[in-house]
Order: sequence, then C-alpha cells, then structure tokens
Amino acid sequence: MASIELKNAEKWFNADQIIKGINLRISKGEFIVFVGPSGCGKSTLLRMIAGLEETSSGQIIVDDRDATSEPPYKRGLAMVFQSYALYPHMSVRENMGFSLKSAGLLKSEIAAKVDEAASILKLGAFMERRPKDLSGGQRQRVAIGRSIVREPSAFLFDEPLSNLDAALRVEMRYEIAKLHQTLKTTMIYVTHDQVEAMTLANRIVVLDEGRIAQVGSPRDLYENPSNLFVAQFIGSPKMNIFSASAPGLSYPVPKGTDQLGIRPEHITLSQAGIGHFDGVVDVIEYLGSDTFIILDCGLYGRLTARVNGATDFNPGDTCGLNFQNQRVHYFNDKGSSLPR
Repeated sequence: MASIELKNAEKWFNADQIIKGINLRISKGEFIVFVGPSGCGKSTLLRMIAGLEETSSGQIIVDDRDATSEPPYKRGLAMVFQSYALYPHMSVRENMGFSLKSAGLLKSEIAAKVDEAASILKLGAFMERRPKDLSGGQRQRVAIGRSIVREPSAFLFDEPLSNLDAALRVEMRYEIAKLHQTLKTTMIYVTHDQVEAMTLANRIVVLDEGRIAQVGSPRDLYENPSNLFVAQFIGSPKMNIFSASAPGLSYPVPKGTDQLGIRPEHITLSQAGIGHFDGVVDVIEYLGSDTFIILDCGLYGRLTARVNGATDFNPGDTCGLNFQNQRVHYFNDKGSSLPR
C-alpha cells in the first residue's frame, strides 16, 4: 500500500486554472473520498495523481518518491473508471487476466491471481460469461477485479457507481467498503454523491472551485463544518441557513454573526407561538422511517425539519420551530464558521 502526498499541486488548461494549490497527505491504507459539485476539479485531481493529466506545477509524491513526471504505469496505481471499459469479446476470466498476459506472466500465475480476485469479489460463477451477459454491478466488479490482479499500491476510483441504479449503488457501496477492509490498500474515491462520501470514507476532502474547502472525517465535517459551503454540501437534506438580522429573531448570537445554521433533525416542531419563530407547513415528504417537513418561515425563508416516522401536521398548518441550542451553527459575513 502507498502513501500519497500532493504539494501545492496546480493544473492549468491554457489560461484557466482548474486545480489551485492543493496540499494533502494520504496515509497508507486510508480510504479518502474527493467530493464536491460538478466542475470543482475532483476528477482532474484524481487523474493528476494517476498520471493521466500532467501536473502544471507542484509535486505528486508516491511513497516518498517524486512521481510528478512519471508515466502512469510506473506509479503502481490502478484506476477504476465510471465506464467499465471491458473487452466485449472476452470472458470475465480473460478480461481480468488481460493485463497480466500482456505483461508476460505464466498462465499458472495469471490463473492464481485471477481466481484470488474472483473469490474476493464473488465472481466465481461468472468467469466464463461475457460482459453482455452480466448486470451493471457485476461488470463493475469485473473492472475492479482487473485492477486487483495487478496488486497496485493504491486504487483510484472515478465515480464508479454513476451508471448503476439506486439499489445496485447501495450494494456496490457495501462491496467496495468490504474490499477495503479485506485488502487494506490505500483507496482514493471520487464522487459527487455526499452519501457515498459519508458512508465510505475515513476522511473526506471537500473541493470547491479547485480548492480544498475542508478535510476531515465524515463526523467532523457534519458536526463542525468550517464554512457555509461545507455546511450545506454535507448532509441530506442540507443545513438550514437564515439571516441573523431578520426582524423579530429572539435568539442570542455571538458577535460578528451574519447567518445561523441548523440541521433539520435539530428542529423540534410544536404549537404555534411556542418556539423561536413560527412557520407554515408547505410540503410534507414521507419516507417511512423519516418525514421531512418543509416550512415557509416568512423573513427566515424556507426551512426543513426532520421528524421520526409519520407526522400529524398537514400542509397549511402553522407551528412553532424550536432549535436545539447547542446544535446551532454561526457564520460570519465571509461564510466562515464562528465558535459555538
């Protein structure tokens, strides 16, 4: 397994700077997720680590070795793409062993490595099938198996679940998490889906317009976002934000507070007139175990509350919103978090 470090890494496409001075160290065996909205540079950064994109300035360090100018095949890393890119005329076994055959390994060595990867990924029953006879999840496992046989020092995943339906995404998240526990290899995973990031990562790197907005464990980012961008990107539904200067707000705030934030599960609904302010129920989203209640709170905007199970409230009802005081977040006029 490899440690990977980025030192002031930058990427320019002509006059456009896509990656803006990234400094990050990834420890051996760590599962790191790059997350952020479309266009934030997460896939470009992954491709720079892989050597598929040239690094305009700065360094890419792999196992304390400067790999910035090395071609991809010398870095010892394996890339798993969004598209499976399997050879349609080859069986699963042939697809998984193709790179080893090209490298000149003996048939017995290839067979041993392919069988081991197939066992890890539970592909044993599909080895003689061709890609057209497999489901999307099975094809993605074959693509991962093709990387495993190479015994890379780190895996790089570029939105590998984007082409799968919702049920398969959940199944493959489990498979990838178990794979990391089994192999204990360094993994870097790119996604725009913050649920994937929260469920898979040891640490999450939140990117915003080519810069790191915050790095931390899923819990750190959820409970202690360093700025408004992270506060609203991490968490579903996103954190409620409203102005600290809205008329009639009877709530003590630290000096310099411009906006307040509260997550939906930290709001309790009560009778009108009991709480920090009132809101009118606009939309109710029943999801079984949870219900999201979206309220029109006038000058405070539209806020979402989360309640367990079903609710007795109906659209048009007026109710009071009570905050768990210790869970309120404060942000200054630059969007930075203030101490609570």
